[in-house]
Amino acid sequence: MLDFIISILVLLFIASIFGYILTVLKEKFYLKNNIIFIDNKVVTEEHLNEVDLKEFILDGLRVRAGDEIKVVTKEKKKYNGILLGAKLKEKTILLVTYDYKVLKFKIDNIQKFKLIHRYGNFF
Repeated sequence: MLDFIISILVLLFIASIFGYILTVLKEKFYLKNNIIFIDNKVVTEEHLNEVDLKEFILDGLRVRAGDEIKVVTKEKKKYNGILLGAKLKEKTILLVTYDYKVLKFKIDNIQKFKLIHRYGNFF
């Protein structure tokens, strides 16, 4: 009985790794064709046209639209989400949070900026 459970668990582990690899390869294909897939109904064409920069350097990190980031403001509020881009004139970044909100953050108001996952990269 225990051997059966172990074999099922190993099979599920291998299937999850294979699924992760396929997902990253799909993201790489989209990135190669200059497509960033953001599965969110809140993001409109206006939000995408609003941003000037799709790839930029912030706090020594090169980030691009589609990357998953964590932002900590000077008020100690934490936000996780997907980066849409940056507005150069206003010095702001746009972030789509996981509770379906599009937020703007002034660069001066950001205390910490952490890259969680790059779009189209392994680990």
